[in-house]
Amino acid sequence: MLHEESQESIVRFKEIVLESDNIVFFGGAGVSTESGIPDFRSVDGLYNQKYMYPPEIMVSHSFYRDHTEEFFDFYKNKMIALEAKPNAAHLKLAQLENEGKVKAVITQNIDGLHYAAGSKEVLELHGSVHRNYCERCRKFHSVEYIMKAKGVPICECGGIVKPDVVLYEEGLDYETMQKTKRYIQEAEVLIIGGTSLAVYPAAGFVDYFRGKYLIVINMDDTAKSLRADLTIRERIGEVFEQI
Repeated sequence: MLHEESQESIVRFKEIVLESDNIVFFGGAGVSTESGIPDFRSVDGLYNQKYMYPPEIMVSHSFYRDHTEEFFDFYKNKMIALEAKPNAAHLKLAQLENEGKVKAVITQNIDGLHYAAGSKEVLELHGSVHRNYCERCRKFHSVEYIMKAKGVPICECGGIVKPDVVLYEEGLDYETMQKTKRYIQEAEVLIIGGTSLAVYPAAGFVDYFRGKYLIVINMDDTAKSLRADLTIRERIGEVFEQI
């Protein structure tokens, strides 16, 4: 059950959404946990599970290069969740975009659930498990191709098929970064949801916001000190169900 204070904040949140047609959503792992996808930093997250190597090492570029088979074993078992379905937050954001209110969804997640929900203008800062390319011939392959492969997925040409996700030690896509900056700079309302803003450089994009309302929806405090106009400490799916 939502707290009384949260209910009042959600009423105000709904009013802001109704009066605006230039909303940008910036989301993180907390958006997908309600779809059954664990994040890295929660009590049950990957950082708190025991592996031969720390998870942040196993999803690094150097680990991918030096321990390719172990990388794919971890990646396929822990980073891909094809059974996950969009939740209320994903679905509402897609609806709001269709109504002309949400201009873009910017996500740190790689699960593709915003697209699955029907959102069209989605900026995936860290890539997507649904895009995979051969490092030799650049042919793209589906996530099913990766999952069916025994060991390291190999293209027909003999090259390794690499997930189009941003690993530790790799940089973000330049074009995606530029579009993210522009959307946030031009937004009237910026909704930050399901993220502690602890992962850089992605978290730094929030600093470009110069609009009217900054709204934070997250169970925990954010790592950055934000002067939010509205803060709602509830599960993001439950909040979006109310608007």
